[in-house]
Amino acid sequence: MATTLNAKKRETKQHSELKKLRDLGNIPGVIYGYKTENKSIFVSGIDFLKVIKEVGRNGVISLNVDGDKQNVVLSEFQEDSLKKELLHIDFKAVDLSAEMEADVKVELVGDSLGVKDGGVLQQAVHELTVSAKPNDIPDVIQVNVSSLQVGDTLTVSEIRNTFSYQIMQEDELTIASILAPRQEEEISTGEEQEPGMPDNVEGRETSPEGE
Repeated sequence: MATTLNAKKRETKQHSELKKLRDLGNIPGVIYGYKTENKSIFVSGIDFLKVIKEVGRNGVISLNVDGDKQNVVLSEFQEDSLKKELLHIDFKAVDLSAEMEADVKVELVGDSLGVKDGGVLQQAVHELTVSAKPNDIPDVIQVNVSSLQVGDTLTVSEIRNTFSYQIMQEDELTIASILAPRQEEEISTGEEQEPGMPDNVEGRETSPEGE
């Protein structure tokens, strides 16, 4: 049974009213998706954080909008980078019987043999996209790297059959590798460094178009 979060409709999108809501400890948001019309809402900031702590980033929430309950997941959010306060939340209504896609954080676990031998563990991917029914989407994907030795690379193909959900990335995508100490030094100094995405590519923090 999904955890319930109470919400109320908001009738205005004026900046002054949004500021007033936030000053009172509320977070403006919207709900959209499965069998629902787009609605402007707000929730208690304290209640929201309690629910997310309980169900996790990708957990299903029973959102009660003035007595009308819908199963939703947290889709996107906007955060004040200086104050670390949530400014806006998007909730997506979902069909619990249908599969959906979600980005899930990758967490490396275990003490690798290569690191014990002086190598350096490098995480190339911090999120993976998975497809599953809403209640089966994990909050984090734990990947065991304990067997990796210096020079080894772990790809999606090697973990694909470990989980019940489907990973949408290609088999060849590198998740982690163990670099020799000299390689790590070259990367740190900028020498012989291959172009690529930055390591810290995670989260779905996007600014919604309008509030």
